[in-house]
Amino acid sequence: MTGSPTARPSPNFNARATGTDISMLILHYTNMTDAEAALARLCDPASQVSAHYLIARDGEVFALVDEADRAWHAGVSAWQGIRDINSASVGIELDHPGHDVGGQMTAYPPAQMAALVDLSKAIITRHNIPPDKVLGHSDVAPGRKIDPGEALDWAALAREGVGLWPEAVEPEEVATLKPGDATPAVAALQQALRAYGYDIAHDGVFGAQMSAVISAFQRHFRPSCVDGQADGETQTLVYAVCRAQAALDRGSVSP
Repeated sequence: MTGSPTARPSPNFNARATGTDISMLILHYTNMTDAEAALARLCDPASQVSAHYLIARDGEVFALVDEADRAWHAGVSAWQGIRDINSASVGIELDHPGHDVGGQMTAYPPAQMAALVDLSKAIITRHNIPPDKVLGHSDVAPGRKIDPGEALDWAALAREGVGLWPEAVEPEEVATLKPGDATPAVAALQQALRAYGYDIAHDGVFGAQMSAVISAFQRHFRPSCVDGQADGETQTLVYAVCRAQAALDRGSVSP
C-alpha cells in the first residue's frame, strides 16, 4: 500500500458501544464482481452494510468508515464471549469474487495481499490488537459466513506479523471425530475450541454447530481439507493453536 487510502465515505455506521475498546481485526471478502460494485453496495444506505476499508485487487485501499466509528460488517457474530463484534473490531473487505459454482476460489493477488499486510499492521499497531484476534468473518460467524475463505494465505500473513499461526506439528494418530459422535474426545476438542474463542457449546456432542465451527477452523488453519470433520490433523492443529495462544498470553511470543 502506498500513500493514503482513497476516501469513499459510507453512511452506514453508528457509534461504538460505550466502554468497548477496539480489540479485533475482521477480514472479509466482497463476493462481488469488482471493487466498484462492492463500493456501491457498501456506500448504499439501503444496504445497511459497510466496512472500515476495502482493498481492491490491484492493492488500492479505500477508506469507508472512520475507525472511531462502528461499521456494519460482522452481523450476528461472537468471539471470546464478545457478541457485539462490530463495536469491538475494525473490518476490512477484500475485493474478491468469492466461491464460484464449484466451491473453488481464486488466489488473492500479490498486490492485494501486500496492501492487506500494510494496512493490517497499521491497524494492529494503532489499537494493540493481539494476533489471536485477527480473524475471518467465518471465525466469528461459523455456519453463517464462509469468507474470506480458504484461499486467503493466513500463514503468509502471520509471517508478516498479521495474525496467529502455530508451529509445525506432526498429526496425532487418533480417530476422526464426526457428526453424531458423543465422546470425551469431542468434549475435549469443544473445550479447546471455546478456549481459543469460538462460540460453541461444551456438551460433548458432535452436532451441526460443531461441524460448522470445525469447518471455520479448517478454512483458517487447514485449508486443504474443509469437511467439517475433525481428523487427526485438524485435532492436532486445534491444540497447537491453543498452545500458541497460551504462549501469547504468557508474553513469550511477540504480537
